[in-house]
Amino acid sequence: MHMLNIVTLLLIIIGGINWLLVGLFQYDLVAELFGGQSSGLARMIYILVGLSALWQLVPFARMVSGDVVRDTTNRDSRR
Repeated sequence: MHMLNIVTLLLIIIGGINWLLVGLFQYDLVAELFGGQSSGLARMIYILVGLSALWQLVPFARMVSGDVVRDTTNRDSRR
C-alpha cells in the first residue's frame, strides 16, 4: 500500500503542475503530450490523476482525525 500512496501522490503532483501551466500560460501539457484533451490517453491520465486525488483523501482524513500511526522507535539505537 505504501507504493500505491507514492504513485498516487506523484500523479497528483503531475496534475497540479499541469493545472499551474494551464492557469499561468493556458498550456495543457498533458493534452500536448498525449494528443489533445479528447484523446483517449490524455483522458486516461486525467482520470488517473482524479482517482489518485480521491485515494489520497483516505490518508489525509486519517491524518486530520489523528489516526495516523507514528513511528516512535529510536533509530539511533540500532547502531
